[in-house]
Amino acid sequence: MHEAQPSRTALRVALRRAAHQLFDTPVVFEDPMAVPILGSAYAAELERTPRRSDRPYSTGLRAFLVARSRYAEENLRSAVESGVRQYVLLGAGLDTFGYRNPYPGLQVFEVDHPATQAWKQELLTRNNIPVPASTHHVPVDFERQSLTVELQHSGFDPNRPACFAWLGVVPYLTPEAFRATLGFIAERPAGSGVTLDYAQPRSVLPFHEQLAHDSIASRVQLSGEPFRQFFTPEEMAHELSAFNRIEDLGTAEINARYFSNRSDGFETIGKAPRLLSAWKDR
Repeated sequence: MHEAQPSRTALRVALRRAAHQLFDTPVVFEDPMAVPILGSAYAAELERTPRRSDRPYSTGLRAFLVARSRYAEENLRSAVESGVRQYVLLGAGLDTFGYRNPYPGLQVFEVDHPATQAWKQELLTRNNIPVPASTHHVPVDFERQSLTVELQHSGFDPNRPACFAWLGVVPYLTPEAFRATLGFIAERPAGSGVTLDYAQPRSVLPFHEQLAHDSIASRVQLSGEPFRQFFTPEEMAHELSAFNRIEDLGTAEINARYFSNRSDGFETIGKAPRLLSAWKDR
C-alpha cells in the first residue's frame, strides 16, 4: 500500500506543538495527544525541532502556535457553553481535539485536503489512536469540491450554529478562496463564529522582522506551499463586516494573556502575527 505523503506545513506545526509538551515549562497549551499522534515515525525529527533560546524567532513561532491552539479551544468552550454543538476545523492538519473531545454531543468536523487526511488517518491507525464517532474526517479538494456539499455529506447541519477554527491557513489562500470560505462561515446562524490567525504584510514590519519574514517565505515557497496574502488589522476588520463581535490580538495582548510571569522568556515576538475571533451574536 502506498503511504500517504505528509504536508510539510502541517508536520512543522505538529512538531512544534509536540515539542511544547516536552520542553517548555509550564505548558501553555496541554495536548496529551500531540506526541502520540506523531509516533515513532517522527520521533527523531521531534528531537531535532528547534527550541534553543538563541533562536528567538523559532521559539517565538512555537509560542504563537500553542497560543493560537489554546485561544481556539477557549473560544470553543465559550461557544459550547452557549449551546453550539458543531465544531469545524478548517485545515485541520494533525490537530488532536477530535480525539480528546470532552464535550458530550459536540460533533467535530475535520476539513483538509484529501492527501493530508489520508496521511493523518494512517498515523492514527499506526499509533493506535481511536477515532470517536463524534469526529468526522471531511476530505475537500477546494479546486474540485464544494465545502458546503462535503460538510453536509458528513453530517454537518448548516441550519445550526457552528464554531470554526481556521488556524495556519489564511496566509496560504488566494483572496478569492479566503472570501468564499469566510462567506460560508458568515452565512451560518446566530451564535456562530470563527477563530483564525493571520499575518501583517512585510511592508509594515521593522527591518529585522522583514528578514525573518523573507526566510520563512522562502522555506514555504520551496516546500510548495507559498504565502499568498497578508492583512493589516484595518484591512481584516473590513473583511469581517458580516460579524458584529470581533477580538483581534497582537503580540503584546497575546503575551499578556498567555505568557506573563514566565522566567524562561518563552513568548511570541514581532509585529507580524495576529490572533482573531469573530462572532455573529444576532
